[in-house]
Amino acid sequence: MKKPELMSPIRDWASLEACKDYADAVYFGINDLSLRARAGIKIKDINLFVRTCHNYGIKAYLTLNSVVYNKDLIKAEKIVKEAKKAKVDALIVWDFAIVEIARKYKIPFIVSTQANISNWKAALFWKKLGAKRIVLAREMSLKQIKELKKKVKIEAETFVHGAMCLAISGRCILSSYLYGKSSNCGYCAQPCRSQWLLSDDEGNVLINEGKYFLSAKDLCMIEYVPQLIKSGIDAFKIEGRRRDPKYIRVTSKCYREAIDSYFNKTFNKEKINKWKQELASVYNRGFSTGFYFSVPGREGIGFDKADNASTLKKIYIGDILHYYPKIMVASLELKHRGVKQGERIVVEGKKTFIEQEVSSIHLKEKEVRKADKGKEVGIKIEGKARKGDKVFALKSL
Repeated sequence: MKKPELMSPIRDWASLEACKDYADAVYFGINDLSLRARAGIKIKDINLFVRTCHNYGIKAYLTLNSVVYNKDLIKAEKIVKEAKKAKVDALIVWDFAIVEIARKYKIPFIVSTQANISNWKAALFWKKLGAKRIVLAREMSLKQIKELKKKVKIEAETFVHGAMCLAISGRCILSSYLYGKSSNCGYCAQPCRSQWLLSDDEGNVLINEGKYFLSAKDLCMIEYVPQLIKSGIDAFKIEGRRRDPKYIRVTSKCYREAIDSYFNKTFNKEKINKWKQELASVYNRGFSTGFYFSVPGREGIGFDKADNASTLKKIYIGDILHYYPKIMVASLELKHRGVKQGERIVVEGKKTFIEQEVSSIHLKEKEVRKADKGKEVGIKIEGKARKGDKVFALKSL
């Protein structure tokens, strides 16, 4: 049985640093024609980004899965040509115009979940059109996925973790209708995460008492990895191209360990509990199993909280002023609060993600156990930091 490919989301360069030790592939967008328009790699950097992925032994998939209008077609062709030059491993698409452009330039394409592929005949259609892989609709059950895989020999990819959308395959019009920001063009304002009142034609209004009627919980399938593997799913996809590198590191690490544990026969309840705790420590809205086992009901909605329910908080400490690579020490300005030895920190920047414990602190060339806000200190860094990187302390809630 073949190991499924683990796909991690990319918000920026730091995201790649966060998941490079765990992911088999990453998917990323640029500022145009992606469903996460505010998260991505600049088009001028595609070549370098893809080359860096390949140097890490990771496949790079470019998403071009927004709604495409006439005015976008020239731009779309330009992006595909740049992707071809950069040697991206595949495009993630669903609009037929983009499919046709991908075929023209002979770039492999994966059919996005936006296509809402929910049955084997649709899978067969895309296979005949030349699709390398299909991303199945999140509304499919595990039973339906197994049936599709038996009928059609094509690579199937499914989401295993991350945010769930209220609308079928993300085809929501609420954001566009209320705020003029189209979710289908990458600018969802997430009105489903707000508190709403229910009313009827007679003017009766249901008091919501602070509840969130439309906020779906996040998907989490970590304890069901064996069932997903046995079903024949070829690629496990983590959602989260707008989430921070810490989230991307933790989710990628947990699912990497879960997949590997299944194949080396060490997958057990103790590990599941540990993974669940780690996943709960980063951004989440509570967890559910989505549509895999049944159509979600009340248990799939986060009535009490629409925001982050993570058990770990990042607290801003200060900025890196200079990094000395030969001795792997950074000069840190403590702008917001102090720091102490043994504290767990994260160093983040445009191309930086490092998580470590503070092993040493030097103040005016003397080693100290702690330093207060307003000081400039030297700390040992377990990786390459850069001027302007921000440093955060990690605190359990």
